[in-house]
Formats: sequence, C-alpha cells, structure tokens
Amino acid sequence: QVQLVESGGGLVQAGGSLRLSCAASGSTFSINVMGWYRQAPGTQQRELVASINSGGSTTYGDSVKGRFTLSRDNAKNTVYLQMNSLKPEDTAVYYCRTVTSGRLYWGQGTQVTVSS
Repeated sequence: QVQLVESGGGLVQAGGSLRLSCAASGSTFSINVMGWYRQAPGTQQRELVASINSGGSTTYGDSVKGRFTLSRDNAKNTVYLQMNSLKPEDTAVYYCRTVTSGRLYWGQGTQVTVSS
C-alpha cells in the first residue's frame, strides 16, 4: 500500500505562484513514476500536469510547459510542483498519482484557485 499526501494549494491572483508537495509513504521502494493531474471545475476528466520518474526525467502537459516545474526528492519520496505565471484556467483540484506494483494510487487532491 502507498499513501499520497498533498499540500500547498490555495488561492492566488493571476500571475502569481504556488508550490504543491506530494509525499509518498508505505511501500515506496518500488515507486518509479510520480505525477500530478488536475480536474477543472465542471469536468470529469483528469488531465496530466506533469510527471517524473526516479531518474528525474519529466513530462509536462502542453498547457503548463514553460510555467510549471516538477522536481523530486527520492530520499523523502516527495515531489514538488512549482507553478509560476498562474492563469485562471489553471483553477482545478490537483491530484498526486503513482502506479506501483501494478496498482494505481491517488492522493486526496488539493484545490488551486487562480483569480483574475
């Protein structure tokens, strides 16, 4: 079992910054990829924001490239999503996600609201 605990969401004005954290605990030894997804208000799909593997290689969604940076501290089993130049369309619930030993895990989600 893996538990994912997110923190760092909140309300920010357009153009501002926030940093999200996701800490994994439990059976973390086999975790490779960790990532962030988001679900915008009124939608049912979660879209990829960014993901990172244990070697530090990252993938970003097109809408956040150049503005968001994902990093990872393997010793702490924690990933950090630095979000800069935030836009109102970034408003969503952000979820941490990992897949390990063939099982998918999600965090509880953290709300990010960007006001115009």
